[in-house]
Amino acid sequence: MEATPEGNESSRDAKTLISFYSNYLSNRFTSLFPSFPSNFLEKISNLYRQTLLPISTKRRAGLPLPLPTNSVNSTRTASEASRIYEVLNDIMDRFILNLHKIQENLQFWQSIAEGSNARKVYFMIFERGPRAFVNGSVQLMREAVTDGSAMQNLSQSSSVYISERIAVLSSLRCSLAVFLAQFYVEVNKCGKELAEDPEKSFSSLMHTLNGLFSKLDASIGHLHALRQNDSSVEGTYSFPLLFETLPEISQEESQWTNSEIKEAINLVCTNLQALDSYLALMVAKHQKPSNVTRYWIRYTCGAVGLSVCSFWLLRHSRLMGSSDIDIWIREAKESTVSFFNDHVEQPLLAIRDELLDTFKKRQKGVMDMEEVKLTSDSLHRMLLAFSEQTKGEAFPENASDQEMLEIVMLRYEKELVHPIQNLLHGELARALLIQVQKLKLDIEMAMLELDQILRANEINFAILAALPAFFLSLGLIVAVRAWFRQDTKAEGRGRIARIQRRLLIVEIEKTIMQYQAYFDQGLENDAQCMFGLLIYCLDCLYHAVRRHAKATGEWQCLKQDIIDLGRPGLQTSYKLIVTARMERVYDCLLPSLKRQ
Repeated sequence: MEATPEGNESSRDAKTLISFYSNYLSNRFTSLFPSFPSNFLEKISNLYRQTLLPISTKRRAGLPLPLPTNSVNSTRTASEASRIYEVLNDIMDRFILNLHKIQENLQFWQSIAEGSNARKVYFMIFERGPRAFVNGSVQLMREAVTDGSAMQNLSQSSSVYISERIAVLSSLRCSLAVFLAQFYVEVNKCGKELAEDPEKSFSSLMHTLNGLFSKLDASIGHLHALRQNDSSVEGTYSFPLLFETLPEISQEESQWTNSEIKEAINLVCTNLQALDSYLALMVAKHQKPSNVTRYWIRYTCGAVGLSVCSFWLLRHSRLMGSSDIDIWIREAKESTVSFFNDHVEQPLLAIRDELLDTFKKRQKGVMDMEEVKLTSDSLHRMLLAFSEQTKGEAFPENASDQEMLEIVMLRYEKELVHPIQNLLHGELARALLIQVQKLKLDIEMAMLELDQILRANEINFAILAALPAFFLSLGLIVAVRAWFRQDTKAEGRGRIARIQRRLLIVEIEKTIMQYQAYFDQGLENDAQCMFGLLIYCLDCLYHAVRRHAKATGEWQCLKQDIIDLGRPGLQTSYKLIVTARMERVYDCLLPSLKRQ
């Protein structure tokens, strides 16, 4: 339902993985060489953080800080002021990215927890890897033999397994959301001072940040209490989360010096790196199984099938002295060429010839008009000669063939009275030949009309012949287009993306109402948690609609509405009015046309 944050997320993943494995290698190195200086690898890590991991100078396209619009432009000339804005943006970006990773894993475990007991048991046995499959199967058979309640016990253990991860991830999410909410509110309070004189207001803001990091350390540090004695989480929670504290600098001074500001910024960067390392370890211990782990049975069957196919191909290849593959390749090539000629090349050439060479081909066909005219003239002369001989009078040249044909038929009927005699000495044979000539003319006329019909429909036949290739090409284009677009996220263009963007609006409305409910009940920490999640959801919506709203020219208005939803001082009723207007007005948030 959430839009995936982009920008510096890939670099963040690299940083967290480096921190995770550096801590792991440090522990392993210390256990192997106890006499080696313990702070050697720590010095290398600190050097890496100071040199290779600077503050992100380019923000990703997410929800901006609640600062005046001209604040960035007014501080471009001062290097220290620019670094102040960079570190504030970096704090918000890192917390939102960490929240996204935690939320992604938490939603997975919640979906499993909401499923049936059979679904949980299936997950415990079949979706945790081969080792879990073997252990779960053995446990299931052992308990089925001993007490007969194997399914119930496995269902309970799966519930404990899932609930433990949900509890830890929920606690992490709440702690980060509270920090993000308090940070956002503080920046909103001193936004005007930061815009006018960042160096002067930075001292009070940094002391506030120092307190926020201390509260975050205290809220996350109790996670070891959630760990049960028979916990299913591998490893331990004993690795510490230690934040650097700001030096004792007098707050009575009007503003800090450049060296003091630089030192404070470096301490904030160090704290962010420590938090990233800690969260990388915690999320790695409680994350959802990878796709390879979850679908290992499918991958195994695919690997087995691929091996069988490879062995079968090897048996029919030249390596085993067989020429079957060569024959199949040649036949496939010939079939492809034949299909291309019959359903692509020839139909297209026929359409081209029909469109461009119509008048040239009209004079050619099975039956020409000249042949029909010759037969008609011959029949006319035969009828004229027979009529003049029968009637004994001259007929005009333009006499009607129908009138003369009636004379022939009347004479034919009389001759049939004595057919044998008249066939030898009468006009019966001549009348029969005239009727044969008339039949020939009728056949030629029918063939001429049929030829004209076929010529008129040549382009239709060519199009019908090209339809198989057309539909095949269309299917390939649709498949490639869907693969490239992958229209399953909120940033996409299709119906599913629109649904997910509207679900983001629903999630924002729910978070706003929950925040107001907690605030009315006096639950300050829960209210701050909801406000932090609101900022996270607004960032997801901001990122999801930015490109689409810019394309339709709605971005400025929609951006201001999203920023207004994150303002701490606005009333809840006004925010709900804004969300209702967003769902109703903006094109990128409207329902799909197919559902209207």
